[in-house]
Amino acid sequence: MIETGLLMIFLLVASFAAIIILSLVIVKKMDKITAVRAEGQKLKSSLDEMDEQAKLIVRTDMELNKTQEDLDKKITGLYSLQRLSRAISTTLEEGQIFQMIEAHYLEELGFEKACAFLWDEPGKHFELNMQTGYIREEAEGILSAINSQKDKFLNLIKDEKTLSSITRSPSEAAFKEKVPVIFKAASFVLSPVLPKEGEKGLLFVGTDNGETVLNEGDEELVTILANQLGQALENARLFDKTWRSQQGLEQKVEERTRDLSRALAKLEAVSRRKSDFISSVSHELRTPLTSIKGYAAILLTGKLGDLPKDIRERLDKINRHSDELVHMVNDLLDIARIESGKVAMKKEPLNLKLIAEKISDLLSVQLKEKHIALIIDIADNAVSISADRSQFERVFINLLSNAIKFTPEKGKITVSSHKTGDGVQVDIADTGCGIPEAALLSIFEEFYRVDNAVNQEVKGTGLGLSLVKHIIEAHGGKIWVNSKIGSGSTFSFTIPNEA
Repeated sequence: MIETGLLMIFLLVASFAAIIILSLVIVKKMDKITAVRAEGQKLKSSLDEMDEQAKLIVRTDMELNKTQEDLDKKITGLYSLQRLSRAISTTLEEGQIFQMIEAHYLEELGFEKACAFLWDEPGKHFELNMQTGYIREEAEGILSAINSQKDKFLNLIKDEKTLSSITRSPSEAAFKEKVPVIFKAASFVLSPVLPKEGEKGLLFVGTDNGETVLNEGDEELVTILANQLGQALENARLFDKTWRSQQGLEQKVEERTRDLSRALAKLEAVSRRKSDFISSVSHELRTPLTSIKGYAAILLTGKLGDLPKDIRERLDKINRHSDELVHMVNDLLDIARIESGKVAMKKEPLNLKLIAEKISDLLSVQLKEKHIALIIDIADNAVSISADRSQFERVFINLLSNAIKFTPEKGKITVSSHKTGDGVQVDIADTGCGIPEAALLSIFEEFYRVDNAVNQEVKGTGLGLSLVKHIIEAHGGKIWVNSKIGSGSTFSFTIPNEA
């Protein structure tokens, strides 16, 4: 019994020990399982994280590919737009501008259809200027549909708005849905063409490809193209306006030239008749004047008997006035001959200083009577000229006589010369009363006399300066005067160099 009890106790202890050991083993296994589960959870977290990263990489790659595609598309579009813009800029004819938008340019921009319309203000309707990707009947149908709803399309022009498939404006939503139906396109861009002057219009581009997705870059390219079309239209219209103005101006110039030519021919005919008349009348006057002067001279000699004092005074007046008339007739004849080219200038080498001194000797009495100082200042490099001696002496006589006439007592007259680019310039300056500005342009006209106190006292014909002008111009020179009231006058003329 004791042994049996001890055995049972041993068995109980052994079982208890076994249970304890088994419990320890189970606890250890549970710890391992917990650790394994923790590791598994960490592994699962790592895998989930890697999966998210992989998905992010894939999404990023797809976005990069899309961005690259969009960028490539935009670059291609920009190149196409540049070539198209260059093509548009090659013409200045309004009718050819829209025709430059060819199908291959549209394809490069991602479209296959296009239309262009311009508003006709007088007719109050749109006109079709270009179509690509449509048959004639389709284009006419589109034009009819646009004109039936023209107010909507005119508002786009007025507001300068671009309408497209990606437009998100609620106010344009209803109209946006109608445009694809009118133009038979899945995606589109409709942009106003806005030249500064003249008719404005619209440019439509579209595509039937449902897979084509437009973006803001496509809309921007079409808007730029529409702006360039507007600029091209403006340039063409400006060129046309300028060309028409030039043609009109040329026509007016031609007409005016013909009128002036006819007027000049008439004037030349009148001038010839005037010269012929003056020449004829002058010749007719010479004979009776010579007779009158001859008879007066005979009577004054006393060969026909002594004359009373009052009769002699009258004969002196007749003789003096006859001389004046003969002088005037001679001047008229000379002017008429020079104008008609009947007087040839016999040019020869002359010394200006010697001519001036010779004429001063001839006029010395008049100079002494008024105590006028005559200064001759001829430059050494401007002393030699080529001219007709007798005619050139007449120039000096007339100009110096004129200077003496209008220079007061104790005044001064200066004759000077200097070299010019193509000849010699002579200046005859006086300290006289001067000439009014209003008379300067008329002073070389025949029979013109300045209205002043000197001319009222001293009579003259008004032919001297006109004769001088004709002589100078017959030598190829020109003459002019500078003067101010109270500051004297300077008559200047040029004589060209002769080989």
